[in-house]
Amino acid sequence: METATEKKVLDAPNRPYPLARTRNIGIAAHIDAGKTTTTERILYYTGLIHRMGDVDDGNTVTDWMEQERERGITITSAATTCYWKPKEDGCAKLFAGEAFRINIIDTPGHVDFTAEVERSMRVLDGAVAVFCGVAGVQPQSETVWRQASKYRVPRIAFINKMDRTGANFENALSDLRRKLGAYAYPVMLPIGKEDHFQGVIDVVNQKAIVYDPEDELGVKFSITDIPADLRERAAAALAELIDAVSNKDETVAELVIEEKPVDALTLKAAIRRLTCSLELVPVLCGSAFRKRGVQPLIDAIVDYLPSPLDVPPAQGEDPDDHSPVMVHANDQGKFCALAFKLWTDAYAGKLVFFRVYSGTLKKGDIIFNPRTRKRERVNRLMMIQADKRLDVEQVFSGDIAALVGLRNITTGDTLCDEDFSVLLEPPTFPEPVISMAIEPKTKGDRDKLTEGLQRLAEEDPTFRVFTNQETGQLIIAGMGELHLEIIRDRLYREFNVQANAGAPQIAYRETITAKAEGEGKFIRQSGGRGQYGHAIIHIEPNERGKGVQIESKIVGGAIPKEYIPAVINGIEEAVRTGVYAGYQIIDIKVDIVDGTFHEVDSSELAFKMAGIFALKEAFRKANPILLEPVMKVEVTTPDEYQGDILGDINRRRGHVEHIEVRNGATVLTARVPLAEMFGYATAIRSLSKGRASYAMEPLTFEPVPASISAQLLDQAKNRPAARS
Repeated sequence: METATEKKVLDAPNRPYPLARTRNIGIAAHIDAGKTTTTERILYYTGLIHRMGDVDDGNTVTDWMEQERERGITITSAATTCYWKPKEDGCAKLFAGEAFRINIIDTPGHVDFTAEVERSMRVLDGAVAVFCGVAGVQPQSETVWRQASKYRVPRIAFINKMDRTGANFENALSDLRRKLGAYAYPVMLPIGKEDHFQGVIDVVNQKAIVYDPEDELGVKFSITDIPADLRERAAAALAELIDAVSNKDETVAELVIEEKPVDALTLKAAIRRLTCSLELVPVLCGSAFRKRGVQPLIDAIVDYLPSPLDVPPAQGEDPDDHSPVMVHANDQGKFCALAFKLWTDAYAGKLVFFRVYSGTLKKGDIIFNPRTRKRERVNRLMMIQADKRLDVEQVFSGDIAALVGLRNITTGDTLCDEDFSVLLEPPTFPEPVISMAIEPKTKGDRDKLTEGLQRLAEEDPTFRVFTNQETGQLIIAGMGELHLEIIRDRLYREFNVQANAGAPQIAYRETITAKAEGEGKFIRQSGGRGQYGHAIIHIEPNERGKGVQIESKIVGGAIPKEYIPAVINGIEEAVRTGVYAGYQIIDIKVDIVDGTFHEVDSSELAFKMAGIFALKEAFRKANPILLEPVMKVEVTTPDEYQGDILGDINRRRGHVEHIEVRNGATVLTARVPLAEMFGYATAIRSLSKGRASYAMEPLTFEPVPASISAQLLDQAKNRPAARS
């Protein structure tokens, strides 16, 4: 890590908070783990808000959409900024006395809005993973953890809800290690649990932080010696922590080997190094709802999570020669930022959220988009406080901000100086798994519906809108029933559009199980110049999840180079529209191996058609099958309803993979086809008298059983003929 002097050189002279004292963090977890409540408490204790809201009351800062407040869930990631000055209070702190700027993104927990987590993780330097002290690691916790690992985001864990009946810190910690494979060690321990949860033990400093039971705001607490009955446990936790750190950090290892004491500041510095390099996950605990343990969490964000200087530089590539380009956090460098989210604001218009990786940006500057090769002037810059917009003159390296009025931009675009052209890696998003037909209730709504859907599709990369060429219907596709329900709700509230929707349809896929060859010829002879295209291809199954790979193996000019892209376009079009039952094709390898051409009659159109015909012929020969999306379902139920719920899962073609007893409840983990999960929320309430709950996330695609496949093929045959 750089010295303070080296870091100072990187900061612009008018920068309000140095890079070294900036934190870009996300709050992420399973639905109902307490992310938004934790964020709300952080904003209160840092002085950003003067009255704490609650999710149940629908008055939190980061859940500002009407749909979020009505349902008590987070739908869109909300960015906000707060400031924290760790106090000199007798506890050794790495950065005591210095003020820090913390940019926070509160992300959704529901699997239908996983794109919000994905794009947030792409631009964050660190994350707080929140877990429920009762339920421990849940299915969506694993998804969030994988997303953080994919983008190499350092994280700390906060085990929340320690005041709830059934809360068990040790079980949650065990889950972190067993289910997530985390090298996780407590830096805080709970004092009491459930109704007797009073505060936390600071393991590093061997002090107790005890909250005043009479203080409803959680502001009054005392730092005291550890209660006698917990001293042995606290000392053991410190010894375990030092041992864990010494296994990975040379400085602490040397002290341990030489049998010298490891002081609190040395240990904290080592924990910070390991956390920033993704080798350790510090674990804290508390109750955000009861307002206990949140201030130590903010201290841990400052102490252990990285500044933009502590993470590796962003890596991009040159758009021309694709050579790697490193983008270092530095106000003095060339401007480079990633647009990670688009949002339509009722007052400001189209907002582009971006993270600055290098340089600074002022109003009036010209920025360049390497994807479109277009330049645009910056007319308006904003810092975001959830639903509030604050106009600013300049933003700096490490900032998360928003631009107004940019055209021709999509999620994942790089914005930079024209003489520093670079493409940063965009976030990746899962494919939609569910679709439905939608139509306006009145003719007057038709144009508004189209415009509204286009705007929502721009904002949300997992939401798609397209017209079914066979039926002429407008189709919307997304990540689940709730996702599409929210889309329809937003159409009504934000665009004043009344729309009817059909029954949800599953996004099946087609693939093959054997190798085959296909030949496509397109020959048209009319009075004048004709059309001639001829291509021969080989296809074979690809590994599951590897997608469609198309390669030209033409030698000797059998097909001229200028026509090969047209053949590939034809193959890609056939892949999108499907061959077997009209669903998208996945996981195949296609080699273009031969063909012929005509000196006069050959054209791009003819070779595109030849590519379509060749793929269709080969696909039909290659033992095609249908695949369906399969979900990972975790049901938590009282023991007396276990048999009924097991029977219901079996009726839904589900396979129960794991049953365990956790905190007095039975937890069933199963794989169930998405087609069988419609209306499950109602069914599980009925089976358990409202006492069971479930969570669901996409897992994989698996072959459709023969009987159901036959039905789907019959439906495909009976669809109206494609419209010309």
